[in-house]
Amino acid sequence: MIPKIILGKGARATRRLIGYLYGPGRANEHTDPHLVASWNGFAPDPGRSPHRSPKSVEDQLAAQLDQPVKMLGDKAPATTVWHCPVRAAPEDPILTDAQWADIARRIVAAAGIAPEGDEEACRWVAVRHADDHIHIAATLVRQDGRRPHRDHDIRAVQREARTIEVDLGLRRLNAGDGTAAKRPTSKEHFKAKRQARSVTTREILRMRVRQAVAAASSETEFFALLEATGVNVRPKTGPSGDILGFSVALPGDVNKHGEPVWFSGSTLAGDLSLPKIRHRLTTTSPEHITARPADPWHQATAATERIPDHLTRSNDHIAQGQLVALGGVLDLLPLTAPAAVRAELERAAALFERATRSRITADLDSARALRGSIQTILRTPTARGDGAGLAMLLDAALIAVAFARHWHRTRRHAQQEAAAEQALVHLQTAYAQIAVPALDDLARRAPGIPTKHRYARHLQQTVPEHTERILRDPAWDALATVLADAEAAGHNPTTLLDQALRQRTLDDARNPARTLTWRIHRLGQRRAPSPHTQAAMARSTTRRPIAPANLTASAPDLAPQSARSRRR
Repeated sequence: MIPKIILGKGARATRRLIGYLYGPGRANEHTDPHLVASWNGFAPDPGRSPHRSPKSVEDQLAAQLDQPVKMLGDKAPATTVWHCPVRAAPEDPILTDAQWADIARRIVAAAGIAPEGDEEACRWVAVRHADDHIHIAATLVRQDGRRPHRDHDIRAVQREARTIEVDLGLRRLNAGDGTAAKRPTSKEHFKAKRQARSVTTREILRMRVRQAVAAASSETEFFALLEATGVNVRPKTGPSGDILGFSVALPGDVNKHGEPVWFSGSTLAGDLSLPKIRHRLTTTSPEHITARPADPWHQATAATERIPDHLTRSNDHIAQGQLVALGGVLDLLPLTAPAAVRAELERAAALFERATRSRITADLDSARALRGSIQTILRTPTARGDGAGLAMLLDAALIAVAFARHWHRTRRHAQQEAAAEQALVHLQTAYAQIAVPALDDLARRAPGIPTKHRYARHLQQTVPEHTERILRDPAWDALATVLADAEAAGHNPTTLLDQALRQRTLDDARNPARTLTWRIHRLGQRRAPSPHTQAAMARSTTRRPIAPANLTASAPDLAPQSARSRRR
């Protein structure tokens, strides 16, 4: 159940709201509007007054709601209307008018609008004009002339909604922590629908600003990149001429007066205000890249592979910084990927955005290497078409997102955990589309049967419990190819296999050969150790460690929890 508080001001704010609630709606979506509850139990109902003009009854209802406000005269507050739509989930049962009336009373009590038993509280009504929701309209002056005590009413109403869900057996939503970005309004949704767009202007601008932040290394570059995406930018300057903030608009997105619809960075998301963007750019300026410049995919993959260790072993501030950096990677991947998978990657990035924010302050300085490597990919046109590189990075990103989900779960960040869970679904789909052709390309260069038999013996020595599954995996030829390439570069195949298996168990991997292929592909690109070093490594080799408890699935073969439970 989703309640949403909207405040209104102006001399006719109450009358306009009542007119809207009893009108046809913006798309004739209002059917049979009528009162289900009111402050006194017998307020006039324009929807149930057949012998009177509906407009006259609307005037009467608005006047009664406004009476305490009018009594204050010039001392009345500027904001006089409290409007709260309350919507049930699509899968919830249709509630009766009596049930909605009880919900309305609980909501206004929780908000401080009309505490239970307070006969001098604010005047309010609840109007129902659809099966799945009501609108509560109240005026913000009590009948004794005082203001209502509604501190933190948004949080209080959300808490009450969670309790109502339990009491009525409705779909239970995840509790929030106040860090979510502002949702698009109903008006924005209707506008996007009229314009045949699947997402609102607010969501488009939020993604483009996030991409510009992830790609930029300075404030000047941030604004340049933002304008390069086709976004109109309007800086906010102070008397000194310094830029204090900014607003953005999409070309062609105008209001009823034909003027551009501007959104400030802070209204897109709390972490997109200019001061916070400046802080992020200052603390995450890319460090000197030590990896080979010609191979940024390997550097990005290596940095992404370190995220699970940070989430497991580092303090919460470093872990939160890693999640912010991972969100930046997902924001930029659609710009480097083939057109066929961009939509899935964009959806994954939009979903994971919620998992990058919590009440924990992020140590952004700890993620310089990851930020620098993904920027290098973006700025290296020759690297963008590397399907194997993208598949390898997605492999590491899937594992990192899975650990992010677990990290949020252990800290009871319900919304962030759900966002990571949903992002995994879209990353899996994108990975499958990228990995199959890349693996096919590798398989076409598979070594001869004697070499493959030799590698099979290595597998039997290194991971006997998984050997049969690996040899039956369709990616076995691709794995043999990367082993042969690594061996040609001077690596010991047995040592590489053991190193790859140390990274993560294969116990829950549905495609173990595919999982090993990308690990070996990256490890094989490193400089091969000397024969003496290889011998020492072989003598000190130990079996791979067990994966952390409650997180035994191996990405990218990791399915969402619900799907994994069904398989078992």
